[in-house]
Amino acid sequence: MRKCSLLPLRRLAQSPPSVRLLIRSINSSSCGPQATHRRTFTSLVHLPQPSHSQRSSSLQLAQQLQSFHTTAPSSAPGGSNLGTTPVLSPELEKRIAAIPLENFRNFCIVAHVDHGKSTLSDRLLEHTGTIATGGDKKQVLDKLDVERERGITVKAQTCTMVYNHEGTDYLIHLVDTPGHVDFRAEVSRSYASCGGALLLVDASQGVQAFTLPASSAQTVANFYLAFAQGLTLIPVINKVDLPSADSPRALQQIKSSFELDPAKAVLVSAKTGLNVGAILPAVIEQVPCPVGSATAPLRLLLVDSWYDNYRGVILLVRIFDGTVKSGDQITSFATGKKYTVGEVGIMHPTERRVPSGLRAGQVGYIFFNPGMKNSKEAKVGDTFTHVGREKEVTPYPGFEEPQPMVFVGAFPVDQGEFAHLDDSINQLVINDRSVTLQKESSNALGQGWRLGFLGTLHCSVFQDRLRSEHGASIIITAPSVPFKIKYKDPSKPDRIIRNPAEFPSEDVDYNRVEALLEPLVLATITVPEEYLGKTIEICEAARGAQQSLEFFTSTQVILKYKIPLVSLVDDFFGKLKGVTKGYASLDYEDAGYAESDLVKLQLMVNHIPVDAITQVMHRSNSVPVARAWVKKFKGFVERQLFEVIIQAVIGKKVLSRETVKPVRKDVTAKLYGGDPTRRMKLLEKQKAGKKRLKAVGGGVSVDHKAFQGFLAKEQK
Repeated sequence: MRKCSLLPLRRLAQSPPSVRLLIRSINSSSCGPQATHRRTFTSLVHLPQPSHSQRSSSLQLAQQLQSFHTTAPSSAPGGSNLGTTPVLSPELEKRIAAIPLENFRNFCIVAHVDHGKSTLSDRLLEHTGTIATGGDKKQVLDKLDVERERGITVKAQTCTMVYNHEGTDYLIHLVDTPGHVDFRAEVSRSYASCGGALLLVDASQGVQAFTLPASSAQTVANFYLAFAQGLTLIPVINKVDLPSADSPRALQQIKSSFELDPAKAVLVSAKTGLNVGAILPAVIEQVPCPVGSATAPLRLLLVDSWYDNYRGVILLVRIFDGTVKSGDQITSFATGKKYTVGEVGIMHPTERRVPSGLRAGQVGYIFFNPGMKNSKEAKVGDTFTHVGREKEVTPYPGFEEPQPMVFVGAFPVDQGEFAHLDDSINQLVINDRSVTLQKESSNALGQGWRLGFLGTLHCSVFQDRLRSEHGASIIITAPSVPFKIKYKDPSKPDRIIRNPAEFPSEDVDYNRVEALLEPLVLATITVPEEYLGKTIEICEAARGAQQSLEFFTSTQVILKYKIPLVSLVDDFFGKLKGVTKGYASLDYEDAGYAESDLVKLQLMVNHIPVDAITQVMHRSNSVPVARAWVKKFKGFVERQLFEVIIQAVIGKKVLSRETVKPVRKDVTAKLYGGDPTRRMKLLEKQKAGKKRLKAVGGGVSVDHKAFQGFLAKEQK
């Protein structure tokens, strides 16, 4: 964003009336966000008349002001600038307006993580002329830095394309969806705006000829999710150019696993662009057009939203019926609030304003004037219609909001950065409704937050975004899950504990608690037969209960286990990939709560509990974890004048202990033999002096960096 510096404003105050008149004309033509500048300039119009010697550079100043007014950059999702959105070219707008609803196609890409979704999206955008061919920018629809760094899709992105097939124009809307299980809610919302999906399968088999990593549990899960919503599925075999690709085997897998016709599959290489041109004709022929009427009352579905600092909440919407344009008065079925539409447009691939508006079948964005400032008003799955037409429209069923499954404590490395971090975290939470935020305080680490995430990858991505986008770093405690407490008193409702420090202690609440319950997940693991034994060992070590074992193919096995969620978040997938050399895949879903023998393990320093280092776990895991804790924490504690006792306890029972010996002056250094009672007398005198010092207020203070080092090392 270009800013008007202090020097031009001073020169403006000294400019002649001709320049001020030019400024007045510029201001009269500005609108929207430029009103801020208009007020600033207008207030300077009535300043005193300058002398003749101050008028020499007035023409240059006028040119600068014109340039400042006309070159304000446009804004984009995730971080806008103070300027107007670029307008869709009139030629393209007329071309889109002439396309009938029968020639609309909305589709998405379904695949597991790292199977080439974003790369294929780039090729499709190039093929339709939406972006330039062979540009330096890769992964155009991945707008977050963390997505480009990790090579994964975190947030679903959209793009509208115009494609000419056999002399007829088609309006095609593409949604690039995430592939990881943590972001399944993003996938579900994307499906609601689509009529079909590309089932993208990686044809590469890796090193071993009998393994097919692409037939992963997550691909299967996304397939059934798309199938349940009635989407038309088109199989696409990617990476066929690799030497290790086995396309016939992949086609056979598609037929046996998904019951899809291999004859309709498209074999492509997204990296090289091989046969990518055959995908869109297949979409046109197989995916049905959206159903709706542009003359019916407006029925608009809110699919997603993001926050803009200047325009407020921007809504990504799917129009089922009717039309919407700038200036329309619309109302929400969920909140009942009324809004005035400020701008309407499409993603092509970034925001492009469409003055004529959106009509039935299209997917685009809108924001209001005045803007929607509270992101909680934008309830995903909400239906909007024109004011006064509420009784004529049936609202869309909506979506189920995802519930956090992993909770962590987050604290600033430096407490002086708390205010900055609080602002940064709130900005990220505004654009990610699945994150829950609650402030908390720790005696060891100071002020912080209790954050809830959909999974461990979701937590890691959030931390990376905080570092890369806001230049901030935080200390993350060990992940925990929500536990349920059932009390003996029937009048007392069950309680959900998200913070381990609030978990009841055995010695205090034993008589009041009837049962302790932990969350379970149904894990679906796809693994080659060669690694079946080691996989079962890991599942059993995680206190899993086997539900089924099926041979997916002659060499692939599908295991289903009920596993405690607390075991799953403890790097279960990392251990699984380690024993299977990366050939296993994992998907999971909520399986309710089950009673368990749970205990709260605490770290104590000189008999004072450290709330930041507290975990709830099964009793069978407590002893080895306790020994590891005290040994590790001892390495971060410096020696002091007094003895430092480090203990890991459950209630009043000490499971492990380490002692950091005190530093002391060598009071016997001046002795050279002689009577030993003299030596003992000096040591006793030193001991008595330390005792008096401790009695008058001396004590042990553990450096803040000791807790930081312990928790930071835990994350690795």
